[in-house]
Amino acid sequence: MKIWDLDPSPQLETLFRHVAETRMAGLPILNPALQVEAVGFRRAADGHWVGAMVTPWSLNLLRLCGQAEGWPDCPTGAKLGWDFASGHYEFMVADEAQIGSYHLCSLFSPMSEFDSHEQARLTAEAAMAALDEPKAAPASPAATTPPPSRRRFLGLGA
Repeated sequence: MKIWDLDPSPQLETLFRHVAETRMAGLPILNPALQVEAVGFRRAADGHWVGAMVTPWSLNLLRLCGQAEGWPDCPTGAKLGWDFASGHYEFMVADEAQIGSYHLCSLFSPMSEFDSHEQARLTAEAAMAALDEPKAAPASPAATTPPPSRRRFLGLGA
């Protein structure tokens, strides 16, 4: 298990650029308007790293080990949940020789709906900001049910 003491963004960008140039090269799911960029990586409250990874084929939330305590020892391909202020999210365990084990949560794949890298980056930034937004309390039924229209109230239809 690799423990990241410093921001993993530069190593992640190097790795995923290499993946783009080798394993992913020429695949039709690549969006040529996009590039590889690590967005908003920071330590979460539990000491582990979290951020968004934009690539020409996907936009994922990534979790990397920031300390030995609290990092689950799971096999590649296993699914596990991580809690954030906004809710509980399912991640998949992945492994790359250059960075070790990491967890990913797919937000978009493929990336065909993005017209520019700027649009993808802004989406990644919004996703990172949304992680920290507390989960909204469920609305009361009265608040979610629109009042009847005057026509319906008077028996005249919709």
